[in-house]
Amino acid sequence: MESKLLGGDHEQRLTPLLLFSCTVAASGGFLYGYDHGISGGVSSMDSFLKEFFPDVYTKMKDHGEVSSYCKFNSQLLTFFTSSLYIAGLFASFFASHVTSRRGRLFSMRVSGAFFFNGALVGGLAINVYMLFLSRILQGIGIGFANQSIALYLSEQSPTRNRGAIFNFFNVSLTIGILFANLINYGSQKIKAGWGWRLSLGLGALPAAFLFAGAFFIPETPTSLIQRGGDLREVSLLLQRIRGTNKIQKEFSEIAAAAAEAPTSVGAMHPLRRITRRVYRPLLVFALVLPFFQQFAGMSLVGFYAPLLFRTIGLKESTSLLSTLVIKTAGTVGNLAAMPLVDRFGRRNLFLLGGALLFSSLVAVGCVMSAELGDHGMMRDACARLLMALFVIFVLGYSFSWGSLPLLLTSEIFPLEIRSAGKSIAVAADFLFTVLTAQSMMWILCHLKWGVFFFFAGWVIGMTLFIFFLLPETKGLQLEHMGTVWREHWFWKRYVEDEGEEALLGRSEERRASFG
Repeated sequence: MESKLLGGDHEQRLTPLLLFSCTVAASGGFLYGYDHGISGGVSSMDSFLKEFFPDVYTKMKDHGEVSSYCKFNSQLLTFFTSSLYIAGLFASFFASHVTSRRGRLFSMRVSGAFFFNGALVGGLAINVYMLFLSRILQGIGIGFANQSIALYLSEQSPTRNRGAIFNFFNVSLTIGILFANLINYGSQKIKAGWGWRLSLGLGALPAAFLFAGAFFIPETPTSLIQRGGDLREVSLLLQRIRGTNKIQKEFSEIAAAAAEAPTSVGAMHPLRRITRRVYRPLLVFALVLPFFQQFAGMSLVGFYAPLLFRTIGLKESTSLLSTLVIKTAGTVGNLAAMPLVDRFGRRNLFLLGGALLFSSLVAVGCVMSAELGDHGMMRDACARLLMALFVIFVLGYSFSWGSLPLLLTSEIFPLEIRSAGKSIAVAADFLFTVLTAQSMMWILCHLKWGVFFFFAGWVIGMTLFIFFLLPETKGLQLEHMGTVWREHWFWKRYVEDEGEEALLGRSEERRASFG
């Protein structure tokens, strides 16, 4: 059934074509989530550690001299996780150019192809070099996916429901994490010790789905016009996507923004253009949101939850089951965000999430400091309490800092710098993910339970940043997004008279010419 929306002076419907296209595109989030969940799970499996990281396995089995917090402090082991994000970091810059010149769908196919081959190499790995090669191939795939899919979803979505539809990606991501943990929980029970191969190799299936699906969905009208597509054909496509022929206002604004994009600031390259003063607010958020996202504490709970649970003394199977529980909470949180993000706004969800993150992190730190020493195990009752606190933490993170930064960095940029701006946000996300993933076990080893108070302090700072500096963007058409910065008490000083036109990404004269 098609759901009617009122968008400006034209009707917008959630048509089957729109929902199918966005679902296929959002499956790229499943890839990201699957790898996210798989890497943490297999790195806690005995058979995997014995095969590739025997030193870590020996420390894990040592119940004497090695601190409980330091058993998994291995730079080689953490590089297994972070190598994917290093590859994604470099790939994101190439992905920006490819996505702008060849289209969103082409980059999705590139993503699926690289991830497919990476999953096969990982499942067949016979040494650590093959293992890292698989991570690099998958990282390139993730770099292209994060660049292209975010733009695709934001450009295809009706204005009123952009947040909800964009959250398809985040829901798909958390389902991928949940599915990965189910696979890990089952594969670790294979007594022959090859279960980790199954976990790594099954990533080829969703990659094949994304690659094939990208041949059966339409390109975004914005991308087609930007690359010189026939305006009449694009207009007909937009009518099919929206389910109505009353699309003239939206079409004229997209066409006007595309026409202005190459000439709004001369022939300047987008990566140079974005450094202009008028774009300063956007550049700040492209860099700061990914930074705060990684320093909310999810880098420890998300990547290394199985290792964290083994740190407090849980056995292999129990640690994977516990991880499965908190990943289910993440899926629930993202599902809850779908109807809430366009109703209550981005700011309110950020602030509510910040309150839950701070309180749960402080509580976890208190429990860990009181119950877990350098050696031994935690009592069962305290382990269950810790599990409940992690569930609260993941719920709060998933509907706020887990999903909203990706949405914001996909909707705030005008067309002339949209691909470049998104590439900076994706690259920043990968860079800060590499730094936290590579250092997290070292930080846990040295700060011990204090690491949770460390992250709680960052949560206070990031919540204050949102409260004072983030304008609300719900309900605004992409081509009108610049108005919130021009009217904001702090950022308006950067939007000079000469730059307002560029930031808005439109002009009344050009829009009228397409009317």
